[in-house]
Amino acid sequence: MAHVTREQLDRLLDQALMADDHESLARRLEELAEAYVSGDLSRAAVLVLAAEEWRQAGRPARALHCFQRAADDGGEAGADPRAGVADTLFELGRPDEARQVIEAIESGGAVSPATALSIAETLVAYGDPRQAHAWATRGIGDAEPGGAEHAALLRVRYRIRVDLGLPEDDLDGLLDTAR
Repeated sequence: MAHVTREQLDRLLDQALMADDHESLARRLEELAEAYVSGDLSRAAVLVLAAEEWRQAGRPARALHCFQRAADDGGEAGADPRAGVADTLFELGRPDEARQVIEAIESGGAVSPATALSIAETLVAYGDPRQAHAWATRGIGDAEPGGAEHAALLRVRYRIRVDLGLPEDDLDGLLDTAR
């Protein structure tokens, strides 16, 4: 049984960064999630970190499994882990399933700014700038003005608008104050 602290995770992340060994870190994070009892972060957050490390290690199928476990866990993980599921499904060449996951997130009601940002970035990466624009715009409305997520959403939205050839609007004007 493990009590997982932010300090413990930071040490693990630092060690993996220095060793450039994402696979070992992903394994260790999964072990922590298995033994999880309590901590500064939820089990879902630990599983999301493991999923991200599996992706860095070039193991998207293993990442997908961790993202799905995090979503099933239901604990606080920052962005909805299903956004990671969708991104990984795109990476695995399963775009129809990825879009179904995004639709499920959208139909579920409230979406955090972190989730909207993640989905917007995914949709841009996989060639759907119009939907990415809609997600970024949606996230801005719920983000704390002046916060990091607000600024990131404004930047992503602006880049999308430039790529789509859209004229600047009032939200684009907020980018100057967000820097």
